[in-house]
Amino acid sequence: MYTYTDFDRDFLRARVAEFRDQVARRVDGSLTEDEFKPLRLMNGVYLQLHAYMLRVAIPYGTLRSAQMRKLAEIADRWDKGYGHFTTRQNIQFNWPKLSDVPDMLDALADVDMHAIQTSGNCIRNVTADHFAGATPGEVEDPRITAELIRQWSTDHPEFAYLPRKFKLAVTGTEEDRAVIRFHDIGIRVRQQNGEIGYQVVIGGGLGRTPMIGKVVRDFLPRADLFAYLEAILKVYNLSGRRDNKYKARIKILVHETGVEELKARIEGAFETQKRLLPDLNPDVVNRIHESFAPPAFKETDFDPNTGQTPPLQAFIDTNTHPHKRADHLSVTVSIKPIGGTPGDATSDQMRALADIAETHAYDELRISHEQNVILPHVHRANLPAIYAALRDAGLATANIGLISDIIACPGMDYCALATARSIPIAQQIGEAFSDLDAQHDIGPLKIKISGCINACGHHHVGHIGILGLDRAGVENYQITLGGDGTEDATLGARTGPGFAYDEIVPAVERLIETYLDHRSSPDETFLALYRRLGLAPFKAALYGDTHAKAA
Repeated sequence: MYTYTDFDRDFLRARVAEFRDQVARRVDGSLTEDEFKPLRLMNGVYLQLHAYMLRVAIPYGTLRSAQMRKLAEIADRWDKGYGHFTTRQNIQFNWPKLSDVPDMLDALADVDMHAIQTSGNCIRNVTADHFAGATPGEVEDPRITAELIRQWSTDHPEFAYLPRKFKLAVTGTEEDRAVIRFHDIGIRVRQQNGEIGYQVVIGGGLGRTPMIGKVVRDFLPRADLFAYLEAILKVYNLSGRRDNKYKARIKILVHETGVEELKARIEGAFETQKRLLPDLNPDVVNRIHESFAPPAFKETDFDPNTGQTPPLQAFIDTNTHPHKRADHLSVTVSIKPIGGTPGDATSDQMRALADIAETHAYDELRISHEQNVILPHVHRANLPAIYAALRDAGLATANIGLISDIIACPGMDYCALATARSIPIAQQIGEAFSDLDAQHDIGPLKIKISGCINACGHHHVGHIGILGLDRAGVENYQITLGGDGTEDATLGARTGPGFAYDEIVPAVERLIETYLDHRSSPDETFLALYRRLGLAPFKAALYGDTHAKAA
């Protein structure tokens, strides 16, 4: 991963010192909350229902063991002994005292971490495929491009106060695990005639107006990356709406202007930027490229049957992903224990993960947008020891990609914007389908839950999406079906009227029963069945035949 320079470290310390002074002035009353708000947002501090929240950047989801240990230390010292991994590959601490935040930021700076641009109307943390650098079929490790963008966008003076927040994601394969079609800018690394470049997508997003991004460049040479990104951001910054924050994202600009007209504006701005900005310096690219060199993979003869047990085999079958090397795998550690809070890890679990990575997995961890932790490079010989350590830490749940591997936002338990609870719904669904054999029989299924229309739980792209709303002071949960955040990007279709809090889990159970009754074979997934039969059988199960026939 990228190694900070003295310049980077000096920059972080200066930002912490600046914010420490701002916090002191807020605490002594010199700054009002309205005056303080834009300053704290620039440093990742939110005011939630019960306390301040600090959101820490984990660029493109990559961590060293020392950084994970530092997060554990922060959780113990200044929070309540846990952290929450988010759908932006970040971590949130939900209970800090405002006066402690500068000390937390100083501690983060000790291990080259920060909270800059994790909030506010700026370019946010750049995300990437969580198997980057390890997965087969990769054109190039997308974190190289993500790091280039991180350096370009950090503290960019022109783009610090955009019409609205701005999110980018990068993938290096045709298979899309970074959800690039639902970002303000999505980038796919491509190769053309031996040259590395990019497919560029703009105008994707979820929230109250979900839209699938549009391709504006099928191949952009790498040398033009910064000039083209500057062109997009300049057009958006000048033309994006500032009169209504609900219509301020670039997706609305694409929709209201039309993609062809907007492409023409971007290309015009790009020609100007090409004259003003130098091409991306190959020496800079090479230095960053070297930062992401693969580890020194060990060569070990091993017997794959050594230490093999049925639980370990079930874990390998469910929680591993193919690696570029045949003798290695990528391991996904579920942060979704049955009945637990999706994405929450205790400080002890963080330390266990750090120890496992340091001892058995080349000292590297990743956070996925699905709120799990990845060990990207694992020699197959180390699997028994890793599984045993994960089991001891309560992290060996073999449910990746199954019904209990649920994405859920914090919802009304924490968030000031939420209109309904998300975490208890996720916990109840997990408990309703707690039997892992039954989960495997159901097969691949992505349930995503949001506690308000901002869609931080990505419900629009869940195979089953659940949106919690407030109906006259009562929680009401809408269901969508058929969403997909991969390369087959699809927005879920709403089934009909919502369900009360105590009705939503039984409704999900009816959906699963309908799927099991109608699938052509155990190999036909929930999503495949939905695409074959559509909403009708599911609506009949949810509302009765009369309502289904009206669909």
